[in-house]
Amino acid sequence: MKQALNIAFFGSSLVSAYWNGAATYYRGLIRALHERGHHITFYEPDAYERQQHRDIPDPDWVSVVIYSGQDEGEALRTLELARGSDLIIKASGVGVFDELLEQAILQLRAPNSLVAFMDVDAPATLERIQSNQADPFRPLIPQYDMVFTYGGGAPVVEAYLAAGARECVPIYNALDPHTHFPVRQNPRYKSDLTFLGNRMPDREERVEEFFFRPAAALPTFRFLLGGNGWDDKTMTPNIRRLGHVFTKDHNAVNSSALAILNINRGSMARFGFSPPTRIFEAAGAGACLITDEWPGIELFLEPGKEVLVASSGTDVATLLNDLSPSRARAIGRTAMKRIRGEHTYAHRAHQLEQVLEGRISKSIVSSETHTELCA
Repeated sequence: MKQALNIAFFGSSLVSAYWNGAATYYRGLIRALHERGHHITFYEPDAYERQQHRDIPDPDWVSVVIYSGQDEGEALRTLELARGSDLIIKASGVGVFDELLEQAILQLRAPNSLVAFMDVDAPATLERIQSNQADPFRPLIPQYDMVFTYGGGAPVVEAYLAAGARECVPIYNALDPHTHFPVRQNPRYKSDLTFLGNRMPDREERVEEFFFRPAAALPTFRFLLGGNGWDDKTMTPNIRRLGHVFTKDHNAVNSSALAILNINRGSMARFGFSPPTRIFEAAGAGACLITDEWPGIELFLEPGKEVLVASSGTDVATLLNDLSPSRARAIGRTAMKRIRGEHTYAHRAHQLEQVLEGRISKSIVSSETHTELCA
């Protein structure tokens, strides 16, 4: 894209992954956009103790603006700082003032400013608005210039268009090779199967099936559980809890296990085509990945060769019991090659530029024409 853009981004957090699974996505995509010459400002609230659990200092490839997570007026004043940007993005799941921001950000639309909604959990959003016709976000959808999603494929695109979206484009999760790569094994993270994921109501049943059930079936195997919310969970003695794992430790975690487990949340599994960041992090580190089954996995990794796919906890136990270290290494290597070749954030940034190419140019031309007519 010839034109460097000023992009304003309102999301949950860029500097902290604490109770914030979208952090890796934001960092990878925004860094890649910066490397292509664009200027990005990321606005995030001081909420959920994220600032006290930072993973990174403010990066030099983005400007980070932090506003109060308790002061509605400050949130609106912060929103005004984005006025005049070429592209203004409101992400889902900011965690505070979501309804307020989703409405107020539309007031920043102008002939030379596009306003987009980026849904980092589109299946959950769509199930919510489909079950509640009075959901306040529903009438706002047609007012956004476009909707981006980080997963969902054709089912999500069709559902958003049916809800009135002008345009809906999936910008999938990907690998940031700057941050996720193979490292030396760390004895602290040695396991036969590791799962990283916060305890969430719409995922816990699937974690019971795909993680806790195999652990019970394989008492001599070592299982490692990372993430928030599991402290009071009853589990078998062969499971060791890590608690919150900072992103700086993810490479060591992914490089030290025989296999890494991915478990999609219920809505993401139903819609499919929604690879979470964990898949790309693990593949980027050359880890052997076992994932629950969901439509669209083959678009990213080839089952049986680049990833192992399980439809039940029994499948996970069987796959793990039959997995030799040499086969695990081979699967990890082929997955890493595929992801690095086709699914990095550089690929996603280029895709985003292609979507914006005509739209941004047209809006700027329209603005210039309007100015000339009014002169």
